[in-house]
Amino acid sequence: MWHASDLFEKTTKQVAGYHITASPEANFSWETFKPQRDAYIRKLNGIYHSNFTKEGVEFHQGRASLVSPTEVRVEPADGSEPYVLNTSQICVAAGGFPIIPSDETIPGANLGITSDGFFELEKQPKRVCVVGGGYIGVELAGMLNALGSQVRMVLRGGRILRGFEADVVKVVEGWMVQQGLTITKEAKVLKVEGQAGEDGEKTVTLSNGETFVVDTIIWAIGRKPHTEGLGLDKLGVNLDQKGNIVVDDFQQTNVSGITAIGDIQGKALLTPVAIAAGRRLANRLFGGPQFAQDKLDYANIPTVVFSHPTIGTVGLTEEQARKKYGDKVKIYKSSFRSLYFSMIEEEHKEPTLYKLVCVGPEERVVGLHICGAGSDEVLQGFGVAIKMGATKKDLDDTVAIHPTSAEELVTMR
Repeated sequence: MWHASDLFEKTTKQVAGYHITASPEANFSWETFKPQRDAYIRKLNGIYHSNFTKEGVEFHQGRASLVSPTEVRVEPADGSEPYVLNTSQICVAAGGFPIIPSDETIPGANLGITSDGFFELEKQPKRVCVVGGGYIGVELAGMLNALGSQVRMVLRGGRILRGFEADVVKVVEGWMVQQGLTITKEAKVLKVEGQAGEDGEKTVTLSNGETFVVDTIIWAIGRKPHTEGLGLDKLGVNLDQKGNIVVDDFQQTNVSGITAIGDIQGKALLTPVAIAAGRRLANRLFGGPQFAQDKLDYANIPTVVFSHPTIGTVGLTEEQARKKYGDKVKIYKSSFRSLYFSMIEEEHKEPTLYKLVCVGPEERVVGLHICGAGSDEVLQGFGVAIKMGATKKDLDDTVAIHPTSAEELVTMR
């Protein structure tokens, strides 16, 4: 969906600057794109299933619950008789799910959908309210806006992407507004009235007194771990106040033989993180003595927000670094427009901001934060450098690739 919105935005706002004539009236067909997208997802699911068979992995489809540290009860999805699997190790990786407020908390909240419901929409909504300013909220709002929907975001706080580098957030938020997206800050949804379904109008009332009508309201206010009903309480597995499974550095719970990875353990809720943790856990449990201490280092995990423009970030923000290192922090920053936008009308030239957070006389780079076209691809390589402890001099000693945006990271002064 992000690629579709990015391509549509290029077609409608950018190609003319390069004297490329698109069709007289560019149009995105949600109705025909959705089945194609869904078919691709089913194809991927099929590949994973066939990989299970190739690797000799047993696949049991049903509802699982833990009977003991060595037994898992399975209620088959087809309704057949439940059975118990015996094992020496149990890894809980049930993930999480998006939250919708209860109707008791916010009357009419169930008229809205979550990110799951977004992918079930059969047609593109014309008017959308996205509640929440985290990863998911920003990405969905940006995609819908780029595809031509009228989008309003409602935030409890004063900015999107709380916890991200403030300078980068300011640039992206400003560009979202410039491109027609409305952001209402420091407000809460009090109630939602109207009709259910994609065709039903919904009236949203906010705590600041505003009222507006939309076709779709998307709740992007966080996720909860899938820990209920797994039998963890009966075995005494420790959970935190949010219901996440508490694990140590080796993904081990307080009950011997039971581990947990992914969103259900509440740390760094990203698919590649779960994969990386799972690989190391498998190495430690089954890979021999050379992997006895194998574990995932959760520091300096690079991550991308597929906003418009994209954000890439790894390491400490300036605020975090100053709290930790005080006046030992030095900042390098560059704001510019990518060469790609040189031929495009001023109002459609996306901004780019690159920022390095360095510490100490050796100027070790403890944070790298970027936004702008291609930031998602740029970050991966620089993420390796930060993980290896790169200094500002290491970046300076690297010859720039010209003309690229990424060269700014090795030419800052």
